[in-house]
Amino acid sequence: MDPRLSMESDPHEQIARLETEIEALSESAAHCAKIELGARIAIAAGCLLFVAMLFGLLQTDALRLLIAAIFAMGGVVLYGSNRTTAQQIAARIANAERLRAELIGEMELTLVPEPTRVLH
Repeated sequence: MDPRLSMESDPHEQIARLETEIEALSESAAHCAKIELGARIAIAAGCLLFVAMLFGLLQTDALRLLIAAIFAMGGVVLYGSNRTTAQQIAARIANAERLRAELIGEMELTLVPEPTRVLH
């Protein structure tokens, strides 16, 4: 059991805290997905600039080469860093969901019988 959960006595509070944590981590994961898209766009833009200069569609000069290299390499670095962060967030989400499932499994839940007659 996670030491963070042993401090709290009420399993309902522990579950609520875990659900809040899972929600916050899910928002961070969504933010990582947006950054990943931006990194891929930067890589593509840098490569397209290189290809355009290679085929003579754009005049080759130092500034354009520098911009293409910055986009391509910067996108690769951002993508790699963001990917690691996204994997760490996914692991934290999985751990929090596992802890939440353990807490729910330890609770003594009472089954509520289905109503015999529906009152509409």
